[in-house]
Amino acid sequence: MNSSLSRDNLFEIISWLPAKAIYKFMSTCKLFSKFPKENYFGRRQAQHALLRDDTCFFVQSDILTNTIGWHLKFHLEVEFYSLPDQESSSGVSHNGLYFFNNAKILSSYNGLILCCMVKNKEVNFFISNPATQSCWPIPTPPEHIQNSSVVFNHKIGLVCDSEGNLMMYHFIDNLDHWSSYLDCKVYSFKEGVWKEKAENFFIGSRSLRFDIPVHLKGAVHFISGCFPYLTRNDPYFRPYIMSYNFEDGKSRMLRLPKEARRGSHDISCNMRIFPWRKVNDPNQSICLVRLRKRVFTVWVLREYESSLWKKILKIRIKAMRLLESDPSDLQVKDFSLLNGEFLAFATQKKVYLYGLSDKRIHKSWDHQIEWDFVRFISYSDTLHPYDLGATDLSLPSSM
Repeated sequence: MNSSLSRDNLFEIISWLPAKAIYKFMSTCKLFSKFPKENYFGRRQAQHALLRDDTCFFVQSDILTNTIGWHLKFHLEVEFYSLPDQESSSGVSHNGLYFFNNAKILSSYNGLILCCMVKNKEVNFFISNPATQSCWPIPTPPEHIQNSSVVFNHKIGLVCDSEGNLMMYHFIDNLDHWSSYLDCKVYSFKEGVWKEKAENFFIGSRSLRFDIPVHLKGAVHFISGCFPYLTRNDPYFRPYIMSYNFEDGKSRMLRLPKEARRGSHDISCNMRIFPWRKVNDPNQSICLVRLRKRVFTVWVLREYESSLWKKILKIRIKAMRLLESDPSDLQVKDFSLLNGEFLAFATQKKVYLYGLSDKRIHKSWDHQIEWDFVRFISYSDTLHPYDLGATDLSLPSSM
């Protein structure tokens, strides 16, 4: 260890590293071994991680198995991948991956993962940190426990409020009849209570994709589905984006680019929205990715108020020069945008990372997920020390 560096200087330098790299340093010096055990160090390291891009991602099968009436149980295949040049410094332990084989990953934020488990009639929610191998149960309101649709509809996620405090949100359907308005409840980790928001979330006439939220300007944004079940004179005939502001409870619709709306009712059309740049980046925005007839098209929202978009990529899958020899294996199961840099997608046998700027495949892996429905979850390993009565990262005995 360089004796010219003070403890405070070393503390600050090490706190900029990913969690896996920090654990490697623990064995090199007695002083280093103490840092990960300090809550202040964990908070500092997690704070720095917000300034960096995510370093890894999960791919999880999006299906529930062993379902007999109310007897629901997860066994969801999950795989983990590091982004290029991050393999040696970022990761998740085998114990952490095993945990997520029995839990559904709902959301990820700054090294913390919101997941749920189901047994019999109970839906149980947890916040977990795979890097520290810890998890915290979240008190579950009665309507969550009795309504198994929360498991399938993903109307739940993590968000940071205007003061930097982490909270969990849940949009709730009207169980008596379909409605364009959803109730909203938020769970404050600081206060440890669920609170109902006064204003409902207006979602329009279409169903929204709650499993892929984008947080921007104090609001959470969701894209609608594309299925052509509305008449042409309906104002919500074409797909759109709806947002809900947690501060004032206002709902707002954002238009998609004209080119994205054209052909959107085609059965092969699939659209997603993703964050464009980090939360604290002044240029943060929304990125729209459309897959239609084996063609990827990508737009970035340039002007929020006027819904002005700019197209940055259009490419046929065939032109990406993928590695499958059998054309039937080129069916895309799902896709995501990571760090505004990599278009990640899974085919029948492989996972690919395609660079938006240099237009080439950067990485590919063979995957073992058999199901046709998968989800990508972006992740960055941190020492986030949300001390909410943490236990070790293992299946609760009640499961």
